[in-house]
Amino acid sequence: MIRISPRLAAVAAVVVLAPAVTGCGINAIPTKEEAAKARWADVQSQYQRRADLIPNLVSTVQGAAVQERTTLTQVIEARARATSVQVTPETLNDPQAFQRFQAAQGELSQALSRLLMVTENYPQLQSNQNFLALQSQLEGTENRIAVARRDYNEAVRDYNTTLRVFPTAIWAGTIHSGSRPMQAFTATEAAQTAPNVNFDALNPATPPPAAAPGSAPPASPAPAAPAQ
Repeated sequence: MIRISPRLAAVAAVVVLAPAVTGCGINAIPTKEEAAKARWADVQSQYQRRADLIPNLVSTVQGAAVQERTTLTQVIEARARATSVQVTPETLNDPQAFQRFQAAQGELSQALSRLLMVTENYPQLQSNQNFLALQSQLEGTENRIAVARRDYNEAVRDYNTTLRVFPTAIWAGTIHSGSRPMQAFTATEAAQTAPNVNFDALNPATPPPAAAPGSAPPASPAPAAPAQ
């Protein structure tokens, strides 16, 4: 009778069970978690690209529309808040931190929308090649942000589902018990409301022309008849 040492038996068991364990999805959770973190890095990269473009945009607009100080200040302050709120891959499962990040970025999006709407009232900006280039880059960046957020949400959905379905839910409750669901982007109330810009404030009513020299002044309206 051949005797097998306990160590050799353990090694043989690992060799035999490894394919079965792998087939049960033991590696699916960390693999999909890392994929979601990679998509998050893409989101942050696009938000940073937008933040880097804003100072040049503000400087260009400021030179042609100095009276838009309030709108420009709102953009500057919103950018400062957006860049100060950080969410790292390690805190993607923190709902409060994620909501603060999303709210700050949404506020900046709204401020930029107001600024770009206001600039439409300045023909000199519409012919400024630097402004047009910055506007085009910002629009392209907003599109990239939308794509990056969509891809991140899909990766998060896949990862979060893996934590709940069989058989990977077994590993989520045992070997990978420290894994937690990640937060996904959602539509904010502000994102569903178009920014309100009052162009009347930029175009005050034109005063009536002055009477030509030597002409009679315009007639005053007749007084209203007294009530009977």
